[in-house]
Amino acid sequence: MKRSLTTLFAFVFIALLALSTAYAGGTKGSWTGWVTDEHCGAKGANAEHKACAEKCVAKGGKLVFYNTGDQKIYSLDSQDKAKEHLGHEVTVTGTVEGTTITVESIDMATPK
Repeated sequence: MKRSLTTLFAFVFIALLALSTAYAGGTKGSWTGWVTDEHCGAKGANAEHKACAEKCVAKGGKLVFYNTGDQKIYSLDSQDKAKEHLGHEVTVTGTVEGTTITVESIDMATPK
């Protein structure tokens, strides 16, 4: 009987731990990369691409973030903040969940 209760409590603890991790709300952090448009993505991750990205945005396209660290594209919830840094290498601070970043701030990247 004691063994059954111990096993049950262990199972419940692990299940609760898994649930709390699943609902933690993403991973906070800062990432360095480029603001570009969703159509061109990684190939638009440079300063020379700004005019092209502006055309895409004018036609209804969204701005995205190309993370040079993991070389992935992330959606940005704050298009206004992103628009200010179109064509810039930036550091985005916020919370990532899946492929979307909830933006706290976007700042010019520190030169290396």
